[in-house]
Amino acid sequence: MFTPKYPPPDTATPAVPLQPTNDTTLPPAVPAPATVTPAPYTPAPSRATVQVTPAAVATGTAAVLVVGTVLVSTLLALAVTAASVALVAVVLRLLLKDLNHKH
Repeated sequence: MFTPKYPPPDTATPAVPLQPTNDTTLPPAVPAPATVTPAPYTPAPSRATVQVTPAAVATGTAAVLVVGTVLVSTLLALAVTAASVALVAVVLRLLLKDLNHKH
């Protein structure tokens, strides 16, 4: 999947073969550019597309609603517990204050 795909090596032969020469006074002949036909374009294989079905949408929506309900109810329980502890602390403080003043 992550390995690169290289095209096949160019197998075209040059139009004019190079001849080795021993003549040092003349520059070597420049061969004509080879006419190379490009390889036909082959598109990469397409990846499978993810299709979202109505059942998947319904399942995802239900999961989000359930998780949201659990989180909200947990936060509500935490808030009620904190308020109750604060109220008990105030009542205990008042009771202890009354007990210390009477003696």
